[in-house]
Amino acid sequence: MAKKSIIARQIKREKMVAKYAERRAALKAAGDYAALDLLPKNASPVRLKNRCQLTGRPRGYMRHFGLSRNMFRDMALDGKIPGVVKASW
Repeated sequence: MAKKSIIARQIKREKMVAKYAERRAALKAAGDYAALDLLPKNASPVRLKNRCQLTGRPRGYMRHFGLSRNMFRDMALDGKIPGVVKASW
């Protein structure tokens, strides 16, 4: 499990990206890059990192499920993810 401070920082960045999304899009469309520089750095969506919703793990992230590979495997084997079954042939 990731540190609570890292997860909190990620949530803070997500909120800031959502807050400034319209303003960033308008400035980019206008080509006003000087005004873009004045916005907070964390308002840029490039600074976001995909993390597991349960543990905060940044690596082995599966976009479709929003989970890391470890949590996906555990939940799939427990039958907690609909439509996912273990392969057998």
